[in-house]
Amino acid sequence: MESPNPSPSFASADRRLWRPAAQRNMRNQWSRLAGCKQRWASASSDGRAHATSLVNTHLSKKYMPSMDFGVLKEMPDIQKKSYKTLSLRQELYGERFLSSYKNLVNIVSDMVNASRSMRCYLKGSAASPILQFGNYSEDKNDSGVGGGVSVFSFYPISYFENLGQELVEMFVLELSLKRLLVVELLSLCCEEPCGGEADMSTWSDEIYPGEFDDLCSNGLFSKESSQPLPPKIKHWEYDIFTVRQTNHHLNCETLQNYLTTWLAEGNIDTIRIDEIFHIVEGEMQVRLS
Repeated sequence: MESPNPSPSFASADRRLWRPAAQRNMRNQWSRLAGCKQRWASASSDGRAHATSLVNTHLSKKYMPSMDFGVLKEMPDIQKKSYKTLSLRQELYGERFLSSYKNLVNIVSDMVNASRSMRCYLKGSAASPILQFGNYSEDKNDSGVGGGVSVFSFYPISYFENLGQELVEMFVLELSLKRLLVVELLSLCCEEPCGGEADMSTWSDEIYPGEFDDLCSNGLFSKESSQPLPPKIKHWEYDIFTVRQTNHHLNCETLQNYLTTWLAEGNIDTIRIDEIFHIVEGEMQVRLS
């Protein structure tokens, strides 16, 4: 249904030209979201694999002093050399784990940008003999929604935007939770051989250069507190997080729970995601995923 009060700039434009442009843009943005969803699955799986290797290496180091090396114990400094090799592997797995997290941050940034780029604006003057459209506004009176008309058959741009925001919110919340697990698990790389800690990360620390700028663009950084927003589980009323330094020793059960939480992705409702894409694909008459 058309809006009773379309924007002045759009009222002078030809809707027959706006709609195809809006459809192309809408397909492009939802295709980006579908691609991001697949990239997330791959990066999350990689992250879990690297985290598992990191944890296993940590446990091998932890229990090495009590291990029976059998006939190998006669080899000079076998335990010391094995410990050094494991330390190098742990550092490598930590770097790979952090790289997977950075990929997830970039993927969510792409999702946020796609969800914010669904509107189609008139470029130049409506009096021009050739009308052109883009995804940013050149006229403050042009809202980019085509006066509220349907983009395809039934739904206006606002409907697609709401679906996109619902989809992106799941991944934003899950990214924040994964950040907590990254901070915790990377602390394994900071433990000293004597059992102490060195240079432990806290929630308020930037864990790679430029991370806070990335989190700010995703709505996950508070300028008031100058630190990332605390993680949450969707639909839970209470906060699961208290800011503190990671200065504790993680036991086997805790580490396993961290890996399970990473895999479970409790903030991502896959059934609802499938429903969203089913609605969008049905409206667009195109297969996105």
